Amino acid sequence: QVQLVESGGGLVQAGGSLRLSCAASGSDFSINAMGWYREVPGKQRELVAFFSGGGSTNYADSVKGRFTISRDNAKNSVYLEMNSVKPEDTATYYCVARGDDLSDYDEATGTYRYLEVWGQGTLVTVSS
Repeated sequence: QVQLVESGGGLVQAGGSLRLSCAASGSDFSINAMGWYREVPGKQRELVAFFSGGGSTNYADSVKGRFTISRDNAKNSVYLEMNSVKPEDTATYYCVARGDDLSDYDEATGTYRYLEVWGQGTLVTVSS
């Protein structure tokens, strides 16, 4: 069973920094893409930063220049360095990983089952 475990959320003052971590467990999961979304109650979950399958990186316009995503493929981990945080960055941050379930192979198509896994979320609160 594949699981994502997030850590690093908490309370931070505006202008401060915070680092989120996410580690994927499960030996049968071949991750192609991994990143971070965030959600505020009453609003749609939005992309924050993401490593796509092709290796490119995407950032929400609202965090460009302030947040940096990085990864450690050997550890199946992704990180989000949050600098110069603002009160509007307050949200629950979710890690997501997408890839192949190596335990589920379809011989008819020659492909593995696509898998998308979400973490449980970590709350980031930025005080003004």
